[in-house]
Amino acid sequence: MKKRRWGWWLGGAIVVIGLLVMRFLPLNQYIETPGTADNLRNFVTMPTRPDKRKGDFMITSVYLQRATPMSWLWAHADPHATIDSESDVTGGQNGATYTKVQNFYMQSAINEAIANAFKTAGEQYTKRYLGIYVLAVTKNSHFNHTIKVGDTVTKIDGVHYQSAAGYQKALAKRKLTDKVAVTYTHNGKEKTSKAGLIRLPDGRSGIGITLTDNVKVSTKIPVEVNPGEIGGPSGGLMFSLQIYQQLTNENLRHGQKIAGTGTIGPDGSVGEIGGIDKKIIAAHKAGAKIFLAPYVKPSKELLKYEENHMTNYQQAKATAKKYAPGMKVVPVSTFKQAVKYLQTHK
Repeated sequence: MKKRRWGWWLGGAIVVIGLLVMRFLPLNQYIETPGTADNLRNFVTMPTRPDKRKGDFMITSVYLQRATPMSWLWAHADPHATIDSESDVTGGQNGATYTKVQNFYMQSAINEAIANAFKTAGEQYTKRYLGIYVLAVTKNSHFNHTIKVGDTVTKIDGVHYQSAAGYQKALAKRKLTDKVAVTYTHNGKEKTSKAGLIRLPDGRSGIGITLTDNVKVSTKIPVEVNPGEIGGPSGGLMFSLQIYQQLTNENLRHGQKIAGTGTIGPDGSVGEIGGIDKKIIAAHKAGAKIFLAPYVKPSKELLKYEENHMTNYQQAKATAKKYAPGMKVVPVSTFKQAVKYLQTHK
């Protein structure tokens, strides 16, 4: 009897351990599924310009989680889930660095959204260039041990340029044997590091750092945008529309729930994003009838590199046709184009 009891206990323990492994063992893969479509009134606060119009502008998101054996099996049975390798998702960055970059992308999107909305509405704003934000540092960069992701480069050899492109052009003119002094801020403190250049994949000289502009936008009309747990740049278009709606009090929504996605550039251009098929699903579940999708002209060369070999607009239309009947997918290339569509379509 004792041996039989021990056998039961051992078998039970093995089953429990197996279930725990299936449920909690992290894999080097991520699962992406439809997230939420949230009312932008909950994100944008303008005390002197409240949003009193009917209808909602909605920001869409995807849900990204590290896979476990159990969720990995479940994802294969879910038509709306995709499985990606960790390196494809994070670009080889650790979790903390990846989160930092995504938060910067979001803050940058908010700044550009405010600037675009105020400019289009004819309201006053100022845009101050702070420097270039460091998104990544290559392994072969001679600055690898000094400059980190999240730092802001402010000068090259004592010269402050007005854009990331300005820095890149200045460095491209240097010889590989040159050494340059890079001034940057790290955790609020200014530092300078001097090292040599490397040859970039395009043949130019550089310091081996992926850069983007770091700007601060200030306005006389108070506006605060709190993105909550959402990261990345894909909410730029919808933030712009919500802010513009409150600035002008135009009846853009005509009582409808309008969702969408897309980055927003300094010139008002709307850029493509990832996971648009899942955002269509999220918008449909939230009751949206109109979805604004980034549009680029498709070409054979472009489609080689596109997700599922379809542009955002093509993928959004195909997903809506299959899973969101009655939803109208509207292609937009610029912020002003999105505003004009809403002004002229009730």
